[in-house]
Amino acid sequence: MLLRPLLLLFLFAVLTACSSNPEDETAGMTVEELYTTAKNRLDDADYEAAINMYETLESRFPYGVYAEQAQLDIIYAYYKYDEPESAIIAAERFIKLHPNHPKVDYAYYLRGLASYDGEMSYLYRLFNQDISERDPRSARRAFKFFARLVKKFPQSRYTPDAIQRMHNIRADLAKYEIHVADFYMRRKAFVAAANRATYVVENFQGTPSVPTALGIMVESYLQLGLNDLASDALKVLKLNYPDSPITRKASKRLPSQPES
Repeated sequence: MLLRPLLLLFLFAVLTACSSNPEDETAGMTVEELYTTAKNRLDDADYEAAINMYETLESRFPYGVYAEQAQLDIIYAYYKYDEPESAIIAAERFIKLHPNHPKVDYAYYLRGLASYDGEMSYLYRLFNQDISERDPRSARRAFKFFARLVKKFPQSRYTPDAIQRMHNIRADLAKYEIHVADFYMRRKAFVAAANRATYVVENFQGTPSVPTALGIMVESYLQLGLNDLASDALKVLKLNYPDSPITRKASKRLPSQPES
């Protein structure tokens, strides 16, 4: 029968394959050695190797200061490895397990950073699409994450950068609303356009999109025959942005508009 020789041949092939596998470089390492090796990988920007090493460390030594630091470092490794969702999950895990850790503010910051920078996917970088043209849910999530850091750790070293990023997110969210309002204007959905523009004026004061929103309000109200509302929007535009090209353009649409 050929069964027995074939079985022996199969077993020989399996044993040969196993013997050719490289040995586990972490075998016999202490927790200190594992952490040092993982940190070296991280410092060398070998993020995949660092992640694997940190995971190995925690599986073998799940408790203690090295495990805690590994849980924190792996957040950054995931973030730099362009795995933002994994970074967010790791950050939330760290926050839940170690709410009073002296470096927990860093986990809060990395969570926001991963959500914020996760917006810049490869395809968007490749085609240079304006970040404000995308679905704003991730931006709103990043804003929420940064806001929690700022509220909980106002004195954190990461808070100033978080605040600046929150300003940037507000500006992007305002631009997103303007994109939508323009979409409605092109389709002559003037009520929807006016509502979007009004939302920008009421919720995103201080962003560069406000004069554009006021200009859209003027035009959409005129198209709807609501001249009094158009006039009111133009007054606000003239008062706050007297030298804007948008103000000059809107003024031509209402030439009888009295000066304030």
